[in-house]
Amino acid sequence: MRTKYFDLIDQTFDFPQNEFNLREDRLFFHGIDLMRLVNDYGTPLKFNYLPQISNNIQRAKGWFREAINNQGYAGKYYYSYCTKSSHFAFVLDEVLKNDVHIETSSAFDIDIVNNLVDAGKLQEGSYVICNGYKPEKYIQNLKNLIEKDFLKVIPVVDNAEEVFNLLQATERDISIGIRIAAEEEPKFEFYTSRLGMRYREIVPFYKSVLKDNPRVKVKMLHFFINTGINDTAYYWNELTKCLRIYSDLKKICPELDSLNIGGGFPIKKSLAFDFDYAYMVREILQQIKRVCTDSDIPEPNIFTEFGSFTVGESGGAIFNILHQKQQNDREKWNMIDSSFMTNLPDTWAINQRFIMLPVNRWNDDYERVLLGGLTCDSDDYYNSEQHSNAIYLPKFDKTKPLYIGFFNTGAYQETIGGYGGLKHCLIPEPRHVLISRDENEKIVTRLFSEEQTAADYLHILGYDKKAD
Repeated sequence: MRTKYFDLIDQTFDFPQNEFNLREDRLFFHGIDLMRLVNDYGTPLKFNYLPQISNNIQRAKGWFREAINNQGYAGKYYYSYCTKSSHFAFVLDEVLKNDVHIETSSAFDIDIVNNLVDAGKLQEGSYVICNGYKPEKYIQNLKNLIEKDFLKVIPVVDNAEEVFNLLQATERDISIGIRIAAEEEPKFEFYTSRLGMRYREIVPFYKSVLKDNPRVKVKMLHFFINTGINDTAYYWNELTKCLRIYSDLKKICPELDSLNIGGGFPIKKSLAFDFDYAYMVREILQQIKRVCTDSDIPEPNIFTEFGSFTVGESGGAIFNILHQKQQNDREKWNMIDSSFMTNLPDTWAINQRFIMLPVNRWNDDYERVLLGGLTCDSDDYYNSEQHSNAIYLPKFDKTKPLYIGFFNTGAYQETIGGYGGLKHCLIPEPRHVLISRDENEKIVTRLFSEEQTAADYLHILGYDKKAD
């Protein structure tokens, strides 16, 4: 009988895969010996493999370049990084090696942009696409950035009032984008996105407010749906409506020259993942080109704002199985040395699934288990009830340590989990390691941050402050 964990994976998936390989009974990720990482840094551990960021950027740029060349598409392509996916300096340092642009979503994002400019990392003339609702602080930071004349700043207005606030804040002429409030999927709790302006309002708004204002140029129409870029009837229907608005607006707004299709490229959440990125890019450009030809208008420049796609597949987390609890005749709970709620919050907040594999003991027999976190919250778990497949791992043996890895966790987990701050039940932030390669392609690791300590928490909570 084939009862080893390796047998389970081998008969269920195509394995090994590009990023995953096995040597003896140890898992390697992009050529990184994960057990060596555990031996060097311990667990719980988070890591980022930085070369994967550049790899994904270049893959996407290649798909668009190929589609543009093959179709004779007249517009240009601009890759923008959605900073809210991960604001860390090590991410932006890697991103900006690839001649890309920036998309922001809040006031403090502009402070990061200024820091990158001052450090010489963001090139003059780069685009900064400014999304999100814009309260006063965001408006003021935008005003300051616009008046520096170093970057091409395009505030994407969420509502009409933002245009007036921007014009009042600065005496400079401004170039803006308009965000479309797309209709949500039928299963959503509401019909229309709270972000942006409704389809039917955009052209009348331009005619009545913007057309005769010499200080405003509408350069971009912005389109994004929450479910991302997928080959579904819903996506193509929404894109068609967007292109209809673009065509109508372009006919009366000659300065409009760019279409922003947002982000939303899916990332690998399963060993069975199969998504044809190149096909989607070709099909999107074909549809845009077809509408432009039918409407006798120039083909627009294309902007994307890939966030999770840029950084998600660079991240991972490794935990140790501390103990197994047999709670009834069917349920075995493997307890990890951390918390899902606090350190992989998407598993709790939106029932996100990540690739989960053991790091060692692939030649051992396996069993079905549930995974539990250290907090006292009943929702701190990861199992088949929230995810499509059951969890199987090498059998628990208290004499043989078992380590498990969660992969492609590099987007949003730190910001949603409140990096460096308080966590539920005071579960500490794990040690965080950055992995890169030197000029000889040799793997290099460096410690980004230590695991949080009791002293860190006492300071945050005010226990080390002197009484008044």
